[in-house]
Amino acid sequence: MKLLLLLNTTTAWAEEKIELFPSTPFYQYIIYENLTLFWLAILGLLVLIRMKLKECERLQK
Repeated sequence: MKLLLLLNTTTAWAEEKIELFPSTPFYQYIIYENLTLFWLAILGLLVLIRMKLKECERLQK
């Protein structure tokens, strides 16, 4: 059992590292810009939903 665990950890060290984000600054900028726009859109949708709910409450009174 210990040998299997030792072999498993040594093969994990030999695995190739995979980059999650690109290494060039231009592509990093594009990714962060898209993430910013995504979260701004989510916040905008939340504001619109809240406004519509308040309007529905006002009309029901």
